[in-house]
Amino acid sequence: MDTDPAGARPRSSPPRIVLGVAGGIAAYKACEVLRGLTESGADVTVVPTAAALKFVGAATWSALSGRPVATDVWQDAHRVPHVRLGQLADCIVVAPATADLIARATHGIADDLLTNILLTARCPVLLAPAMHTEMWEHPATRRNVETLRERGILVLEPASGRLTGADSGPGRLPEPAEIVAAVQSVLRRGPAAARDLTGLSVVISAGGTQEPWDPVRFIGNRSSGRQGVELARTAIARGARVTLVAAHMDVEPPAGARVVRVQTAEELRGAMAVESEGADVIVMAAAVADFRPAEAGEHKVKRGEIGPEVTLPLVQNADILAELVATRGGAERPLIVGFAAETGDHGRDVLTLAREKLDRKGCDLLVVNDVSAGQVFGRPDNEVTILVRSGAQTDVARADKATVADSVWDAVVAALS
Repeated sequence: MDTDPAGARPRSSPPRIVLGVAGGIAAYKACEVLRGLTESGADVTVVPTAAALKFVGAATWSALSGRPVATDVWQDAHRVPHVRLGQLADCIVVAPATADLIARATHGIADDLLTNILLTARCPVLLAPAMHTEMWEHPATRRNVETLRERGILVLEPASGRLTGADSGPGRLPEPAEIVAAVQSVLRRGPAAARDLTGLSVVISAGGTQEPWDPVRFIGNRSSGRQGVELARTAIARGARVTLVAAHMDVEPPAGARVVRVQTAEELRGAMAVESEGADVIVMAAAVADFRPAEAGEHKVKRGEIGPEVTLPLVQNADILAELVATRGGAERPLIVGFAAETGDHGRDVLTLAREKLDRKGCDLLVVNDVSAGQVFGRPDNEVTILVRSGAQTDVARADKATVADSVWDAVVAALS
């Protein structure tokens, strides 16, 4: 059987993950992270800090993981656990990562088993912060997080919501399922994969806009938001700071993204204008309605008020992608990626129409979907062609949307370099 480059184990073996648990009230949620990782087939060793064990006992971690819990450097000392666990892991994830744990990791303090493992790790490391808002926003914590990110460590953005007691705000542990998805995204790229978007600010639009013509009805484009979410998730796994401008989506945003919610094309237009300032990459993956009702009624229009036929005057929405290109002018940044959902017409095929759109819009890359018969919307997979303004073309065979997203980012990295 083939082995990995270090010869340590067969390539077909399950991924080995160290799940670190720091001492915060969110430690109980790490049980769900552990369950999600083990159910995905991973071999997980839990390393709780002494403070974490005051929230969740070792017996719980052992029962859920099916493995002994590693708690201090003197346990099984002949195996040198503070070195071996870090050396053999395919990924290390700490959830929750408290302000204290983040500070110790930043400054290389190794005063327990978990921080020793973080120092010996040569695999991807993911931290999922959880703490009170004041602690997350403190300049010391912000600086520590930036330092860790500069070193290639993936530090997710915490969620915003209910904390302990009556407190609420940013600092909540991301949902366990999203932490598991982030780990899977890291593992899919392999332990040696470069964090080639580290330090870059990325703005992604996703989902479909909805243009109301009364308080109940709207017109819009079909979009689940799945591809945009996977673009955000994979960019985070590759080290980027991601802002997701989210219209209507059937899926939840990924852990680690800063989310700006919008509904209409005009709201998306305004959000993209604001969020793209200072961005390195802009990806317009949202399905933006080309038209909106000229007037939106203040009350629901009754059938009896409009008769058997309806005439709905429409006006064009702004071309947001073209505006972003025009705003950039002759500057090299931000690099701008557009999406084109095409079906072809009687005289031109999908790629012909897409090349015309690339020339007309002026963006750097255009990701082309053939959406004939609705074959993309809501599906977990996709098949695209990536057109580059220089004339290059990459055909991405049908694959899950996370793999497609990585292909898009590969093209972006090539264009940036």
